[in-house]
Amino acid sequence: MENRPQFAVVPSGPLGDFVRQVTSAINEHSSEELVLPQVASFMKTLVQNDNWLSEEFCKPHPEYYQQYLLYADPDDRFSVVSFVWGPGQATPIHDHTVWGVIGMLRGSEYAQAYDVALDGTQPKPKGETQQLQPGDVECVSPTLGDVHKVWNAFNDRVSVSVHAYGANIGKVSRQVYPVDGSAPKTFISGYSNVN
Repeated sequence: MENRPQFAVVPSGPLGDFVRQVTSAINEHSSEELVLPQVASFMKTLVQNDNWLSEEFCKPHPEYYQQYLLYADPDDRFSVVSFVWGPGQATPIHDHTVWGVIGMLRGSEYAQAYDVALDGTQPKPKGETQQLQPGDVECVSPTLGDVHKVWNAFNDRVSVSVHAYGANIGKVSRQVYPVDGSAPKTFISGYSNVN
């Protein structure tokens, strides 16, 4: 990534505190089982206040949700991004392949988990739709459940969530699962603010 050094610098303020805490947890523990609860706790603290995220990382797009890189660990062990949802915007059903922690900062979003069979049948909703409100935190991973669809809970305003992932998520090869049960499609998301 051409701009990667810019995003490998530990930021200041609450985001910097979060990055240092996650770095320390990953340095100390290699297993998801030990790291994920700590990152979730750090995220809970980070999203308790909506006064630290720069407006440049909160800009919606009229058609597509935006994924802004906030920090990328120099060794790609984790990344932190903001997701900005314009009114009514949604993801397709997708996976992550690594652990993730989602913290709701502003507005609200819905998330529906899915089971995906290996035989190519249609993705099936798993459990109830979850609604995240500001301050709420949710985790995903291949061991907990990794396939979901997410959408803005509002049709008339922007919502913003902050995500931490156990890799540089913009570089990870992942899959989208069509609702008609056709073959999954591979994608690499990249970032809205990195060329």
